[in-house]
Amino acid sequence: MTDVQRPSRDRETVSTGQYHAYDYLTPGVDYRQFDLTPEFGRVPPYADGASPGQRERADRLLDESIVISLHDHPVRFPARMEQTPDYNRTGRQHTAFAGLAGSGMTVVFDNMMDGTACVTGNAPWRWTDVITDLGMRQADIDHQDNVVVIRRLRDIEEVHSTGRVGIVFGLEAATPIENEIDRLDVLYGLGVRQIGIAYSDSNALGSGLNETVDGGLTGFGRRAVERMNKLGLAIDVSHSSDRTSLDACRTSSKPVLLTHAGARGVWDTPRMKPDDVLRAIADTGGVIGMSAAPHTTLSAAHPLHTINSVMDHFRYCVDLVGIEHVAFGPDTLYGDHVQLHTVFADLLNLGTRTGPAHEKVPYVDGLENPTENFANICTWLVKEGFSDDEIRAVLGGNILHALAAIWV
Repeated sequence: MTDVQRPSRDRETVSTGQYHAYDYLTPGVDYRQFDLTPEFGRVPPYADGASPGQRERADRLLDESIVISLHDHPVRFPARMEQTPDYNRTGRQHTAFAGLAGSGMTVVFDNMMDGTACVTGNAPWRWTDVITDLGMRQADIDHQDNVVVIRRLRDIEEVHSTGRVGIVFGLEAATPIENEIDRLDVLYGLGVRQIGIAYSDSNALGSGLNETVDGGLTGFGRRAVERMNKLGLAIDVSHSSDRTSLDACRTSSKPVLLTHAGARGVWDTPRMKPDDVLRAIADTGGVIGMSAAPHTTLSAAHPLHTINSVMDHFRYCVDLVGIEHVAFGPDTLYGDHVQLHTVFADLLNLGTRTGPAHEKVPYVDGLENPTENFANICTWLVKEGFSDDEIRAVLGGNILHALAAIWV
C-alpha cells in the first residue's frame, strides 16, 4: 500500500480556504441561491463509546486504507428540504467539497439527483435531465483540484496516493436509456461507471421492487446487461425486483453489485434482499453494500434506526456469503434525509410500507452524512474485534477486487 499523508479530517482545517461549489460563477446572477445544509454539525456527533486506543487504531486504518462508499449523495441539499424541487430545477446540486475532504473516503459512488432529477418537469429519469445533471456536476468539479472524477481503476490508486477524493458517477436505474441500448455507450463516454437496472417502478430492462407482478429481466434487459459487461459498466440491482436481480446475476459475465441495501432475513420489507439474491450477488464475485437510508435497514434487535441496526445487516451478510463480498453504501447526503423522503414520497417509494411497525427517527445516528460515516463504521469494526485485514477489506478492498473484474 502506498504510504501517503491523508488530508486532515479536522473540521476547521478542511473548511478554511476550501473551494465551494460553483465558485467560478456569481451567485444570484448566474444561478439562483438557496440556503444550504452545512457540511458539518447538522446533528450531534455520534457517541461511539470507543477507548482512546480503539479510536487511535480506527483513525490509523481509515487514514491508510483505500476507503470506498458504494453509494452516497455527497451534495448539499436546501436547509428547508421542501425547496429541493426548485433547487433541482436549477440543474445545480452543490458538491460538498469540504465535507468530502474531511470524510476519510478515497472514493464515493455518487448517483447524482437520480429519482429526484426533475429539472424540466415533475417526473424523474428524463434523458435530458440526467445529461444536464452529469454535465453541471463535472463542470463544477473541473474548477478545483481536490476532488476528481474516477473513470478507471488506476484513478483510484492515483487519488489515494495524492490524498484527494474520487467520485464515481452512477445512476440507480437505466430508465433514461428508454429502448436505445447505445445510450449506455453515451453515458459511459460521459463518465458514468455504474448503473442500476430499475428503480422501484419497472422500465424497459426489467421489474422494479415496487411491482406487484415480478416480470424479471426483459429481453432488452438481457441485451443491456451484455452491453454493460462489454463497456465496463458496473451493474447495480439495489432497487430491482428479486427476479430481475437473479436474472441479472445469471446473465452477467461480470460481478454484479448490490450497492445499497440490506438483508430481508433481518428486516422483512421489499427494499431488503432475500438470501437467494444475496448469494447470487456473491456467486458473481460481486459485493453487497450496506445501506443506511432512514427507516430501511432496521432490525428486530435494533428497531430504532441507528448504526447498530445497519451492522445487524452487515453481520448477517458476512455470515451468509463471507466477508469478502460485503462493504458499505450508506446512501446518505447533506440534509434532512427523512424529510427528503416526505417531499419525494411519490417518486422515492422504498418498499417499506409492508414492513414491521417501527418508531420513526429524525436521522440515523452514526450514519447521518458522508463525512461521518466511515469514521464511525471503522470505529465500530475495531470495537467489535475485526482484524486489520478484515476492516481494510470491507472499507474498500472488496470493492476494488470486484471493480478489477468489471471495469476496462
